[in-house]
Amino acid sequence: MSFTLAIVGRPNVGKSTLFNRLVGKRLALVDDQPGVTRDLREGAARLGDLRFTVIDTAGLEEATDESLPGRMRKLTERAVDMADICLFLIDGRVGVTPSDEMLAEILRKRSKHVILGVNKAEGSAADGGVIDAYGLGLGEPLRLSAEHGEGLPDLYAMLQPLADEFDKRALLDAPETEVDVGEDDPDAPRAITKARPLQIAVVGRPNAGKSTLINQILGEDRLLTGPEAGITRDAISVQTEWGGTHMRIFDTAGMRKKAKVQEKLEKLSVSDGVRAVKFAEVVVVLLDAAIPFESQDLRIADLAEREGRAVVIAVNKWDMEDDKQDKLKMLKEEFERLLPQLRGAPLITVSAKTGRGLDRLQAAILKAHDIWNRRVTTAQLNRWLAGMLEQHPPPAPQGKRIKLRYMTQAKTRPPGFVVMCSHPDKMPDSYKRYLVNGLRQDFDMPGTPIRLTLRGQGDKNPYKGRREKNAGALRKHLGKNRG
Repeated sequence: MSFTLAIVGRPNVGKSTLFNRLVGKRLALVDDQPGVTRDLREGAARLGDLRFTVIDTAGLEEATDESLPGRMRKLTERAVDMADICLFLIDGRVGVTPSDEMLAEILRKRSKHVILGVNKAEGSAADGGVIDAYGLGLGEPLRLSAEHGEGLPDLYAMLQPLADEFDKRALLDAPETEVDVGEDDPDAPRAITKARPLQIAVVGRPNAGKSTLINQILGEDRLLTGPEAGITRDAISVQTEWGGTHMRIFDTAGMRKKAKVQEKLEKLSVSDGVRAVKFAEVVVVLLDAAIPFESQDLRIADLAEREGRAVVIAVNKWDMEDDKQDKLKMLKEEFERLLPQLRGAPLITVSAKTGRGLDRLQAAILKAHDIWNRRVTTAQLNRWLAGMLEQHPPPAPQGKRIKLRYMTQAKTRPPGFVVMCSHPDKMPDSYKRYLVNGLRQDFDMPGTPIRLTLRGQGDKNPYKGRREKNAGALRKHLGKNRG
């Protein structure tokens, strides 16, 4: 999905009908009664060769913040903020209303790309509404009929150049991972700049305090927070400079157990959180100090490790703990026992509410990123390998001794190593873990994912073929002499 399109407008202008048309399914309820849509609804849209995420929103209308329409308006305004493009719909048969003018003013301030659509524009009855739409100052209006599918080719023509722009942006935003390295590569990570900031995803269960933590880092209430679990429903990225380091931080929807993820919107939100992990270089797994290391926390941390991302474990709401020393000891023991694949990863206690521990969190993130970029020379690796073999030789399954001949680092981000050996398919996992744990300890790479690949090299004895050839020649020579 290259971009996100939010369909906005006052109630009963046909937003849900157009949403269903774009996703090709009747996901959204449609009725003549206004105000049927109350929440955000996402879907995977197709228009020609374009693939994008479309959001159906509640009708925007003037209302007090505490009322239900007011809360619906807040949610819709949030969709406007997080969407790449807003499609602003008005009713062509009714024409421009004072509410439409108010919404146009909001969109001018909050959205970079606005497409003005005049819906229900089939026939001449909507001509007056189309002419009125020019007065909103949002460019040339697009005539649409969501019910009959009219005007979609024109919508495609308007989205196509914007889609190309967002594809280029996504390519620039994607982190460099699995980077090939050679002997002449500098032993240093990629420089972090404003154009290529350090990318961090904050993930965890609902109500762990992810949005509050990011607001504390930013120093402003940029993201919506509250006591209710599950307020955040999309992965939203914000760019900031934290302690002199340029960073892009992804706030993600809380990831619940699969059995509890029932609403379609929440399923989309969870998958969006997974995409945020894939777009990150460092993943901060945020735990609730009161209920840490639940099964879903472990799955999230394991996902980050499998994706090859540097991981930092942060325990939030530490200000509410009374017996901090005993609790910290328990947390470290549980971490070692439940997440052995992340042995040595930093575990930092923080309070997103008060800001305590954020300096230690930032230092842990930068160190994890540095380790993720770690380079070890081939000479160092082979001296180390000789010592590891002497200390604990590899097994001989079925009487066949496994010979480890040569080792080099092939990749970084995360560190990836290749060992050339005989019978790589017979190497037990326990010996691989022995080597990986040794790499962590001896080359100071705690916590980061390490990829170890075994490759067969074949028999490299240079005299093997020559010996057989010489023996054949000798037999032939002796046979002639005998004759």
